[in-house]
Formats: sequence, C-alpha cells, structure tokens
Amino acid sequence: MTFHAPLIIDIAGTRLSAQDRKRLKHPLVGGMILFSRNWQSREQLTALCRDIKKLRADLLICVDHEGGRVQRFKTDGFTHLPPMRALGEMWMREAAPTASAKKAGALDATNAATATGFVLGAELRACGVDLSFTPVLDLDYGESSVIGDRAFARDPRVVSMLAKSLMHGLLKSGMANCGKHFPGHGFVKADSHIDIPVDKRSLKAILADDAAPYRWLSGVTSSVMPAHVIYPKVDSRPAGFSSIWLNDILRGQLGFTGAIFSDDLSMAGARLIDGKAVSYTEAAVAALNAGCDMVLLCNQSVPAADGRGEGGGKGGGEALDALIDGLTEAQLKGQWQALEASEARRRALLPASAALPWDELMVHPDYMKALDWIA
Repeated sequence: MTFHAPLIIDIAGTRLSAQDRKRLKHPLVGGMILFSRNWQSREQLTALCRDIKKLRADLLICVDHEGGRVQRFKTDGFTHLPPMRALGEMWMREAAPTASAKKAGALDATNAATATGFVLGAELRACGVDLSFTPVLDLDYGESSVIGDRAFARDPRVVSMLAKSLMHGLLKSGMANCGKHFPGHGFVKADSHIDIPVDKRSLKAILADDAAPYRWLSGVTSSVMPAHVIYPKVDSRPAGFSSIWLNDILRGQLGFTGAIFSDDLSMAGARLIDGKAVSYTEAAVAALNAGCDMVLLCNQSVPAADGRGEGGGKGGGEALDALIDGLTEAQLKGQWQALEASEARRRALLPASAALPWDELMVHPDYMKALDWIA
C-alpha cells in the first residue's frame, strides 16, 4: 500500500499525553499544529518538539506564527514581529537618503521583510518547530476583519515582492513557507471561521488581482493553503474542496508544484459542501480528492469545559479519533487514494539543515543585523 500521511492534528496541552502519542503514531497522521495553549516557555516548547520528533522524526511540526496579532509565542525571548501591513506601509513611505538611519521606501521594506522572515524562522527552528503557515498573500481591500493588517498591501505587486523577500528570510533560516489563502480571502467581509464567505467576482478579475501573487511566486512558494471561500462563478465549492481551483487553476494555469494544505476543517467555511452539512471525514475526503496533500483539523483535543486555546475546546479529542478512523475506512473502501507525490511534497517541507540553538542564534551576526531591520 502506498504510504501517505495527510492528517495534521493538534494536542491539548504543553506535554504529550498517552492519547496524543497514540494519535501521532498513526500512519495517517503526518504532523501537528501548535497553538498558544501549547506554550509555557522556550524550554518547555523545545522539550515538547523534541518528544514529538523522538516519537516520529518525519512528523511535521507546524504553527500559525505570522507576526502582529497572529503570533503564538511572544514571551521568553521571542521577538514581537510586526504585522505585515507595517511592511507595506514602509514600502509606501518616501525613501530616506542612504546615509539616514530611517527605514522607508520599497527597498528598505524588502530588507525588513527578509529580516522578519529570518527572525521568525530562526527563532521557531531553534525551539524545534518545522514550519509556520506564512506569509499571507491576501490583498488588503480594507473590508475583511479576519485578514486586516495580516495582509501586506492592496497592490498584488507589492504583496508579491514583500512576500518573496519574507520567503527569502525564511529560507535563510532553513524553513519552508506557506502562501495563504488561495486564491484570496481579502475581498470578502465574512470570516470563514464562523461563516461561509462568498466572492461573486469573475475568474478573470480574481486572476488579475488576488491570485496574481500565486503565479508570480509559483517557483518559490513551498506550500499553499486555499481559502474556505466560495467563488460561484468558478465553482460552487469552497476553493479548498475544488479540483477546478486546485488542479486546473493553481497547478495547471499558475504552475504551482508544491504542497497544498487544507485550512482547518472545523471552520464554518468547511462544514457545508454542495449545500450539504458534512462530517470531518467527509470534508477531509473531499479536500484530498480535490487536490489537497494534507488536511488540518484544529482545536479538537481540548475538553469542551476547558475553553483554552484558539477557538476554545470542542470535545477532548473524540473528533480527532473519529477522523483518523473515518479516513482509514474511507481509504480501505477506495473513497480516496494515497499518493506518493503527496507524501513526497509533505516530506519536502521538513527542514533539510540543522537549526542554530537559541543561545548561539542570539549572538549570531545575521540574527543581530536582522533585528535592526524589524520595526
């Protein structure tokens, strides 16, 4: 049987429980995503990541750590990273003379973006984290509260140049990247965590603006996360469940060859497909069959009465077990097919080089220089 580990799951606390270990050992589980509830200190985070890798070295340890309001670890030495909009605003300011200490203008902004990517990736890697789901490639139309200052700018050219610079910094740290949320979440007001956003624009309009960064960056983007947004003039399904969007457009027209992650299957935007309420297993099968290599199910490990972490607790892990069992059954019944190419794309996201330990990183010249660029 072809080996393919498409599931990215979460854990409840700051240490691995016996149940966490059992789930992470399952051959369909390919990684885990960390949240603020999994953080206590750098020492604890490093120990947790070490334990995960001892369990299975191939597990991909992920986190949403973008900067600004989406940064899971902010204390015990972690640099407070700026929101991406701050880099876009730096780009728009008049450039300062080369002898000036003031940082402004397009070229300073690209340097600051590279520095941000390097610091972001190097600090996470020093603690054992493999991948951050960043950068956001959505355009800032000024309407979306869930995107807001997470976006670099409104102009897709500015977004692409700053994202490419940030990706360069990540690469310098030894970390891959993830562009999100394809083909664009910035135009719609609704939040796909709690609603099902609908973007009624034409494919031509979306490709000209929101999806443009994905074409321009297709050669340097390691992975992509599609939006839980419906674009009815293209497909009745949200992008993450649409073969038209993922295979025909993202891979076919835009030339992307990296890994595709679903966004969190517990979000409202993933709970209704073709007008029908679906289970997590049905959503996972639909995403994999549409072209996703990996699917995420988040915030399911925390007991409902606990209420810790992003999104709150939702049941103590029963949904995770049901998804693992359901996807196993679906595979045996031939409802989805394990793909060697998908597994290869997952493994390609694992760091290929050793990370600098924290204390060495703190005095490394490249790191100290990068800190000077961060606003």
